[in-house]
Amino acid sequence: MLTLAQVLAENNFGDTRSGGLAGPAGLFLIVLLGIATVLLIRNMNARLRRLPESFDDRPGAAPGTARADSSVLDPTPGTRSEESR
Repeated sequence: MLTLAQVLAENNFGDTRSGGLAGPAGLFLIVLLGIATVLLIRNMNARLRRLPESFDDRPGAAPGTARADSSVLDPTPGTRSEESR
């Protein structure tokens, strides 16, 4: 009859297989994740390059049209820009 100590001491965690594939399987997963990351970065960079320089926030405006009332923001707060002097 098995005692509680013998049941707890028994190694039943699946690592009793000889030859072990944990190393090669882990390497395969790391390489696969690396390739997926590189492909995702390339795809996102391509999508970012295709974005327009600015977005028109007027509803119903035609794509690619610039705003007529666009103004240049002053880079330093509290000072007037060159155009307004």
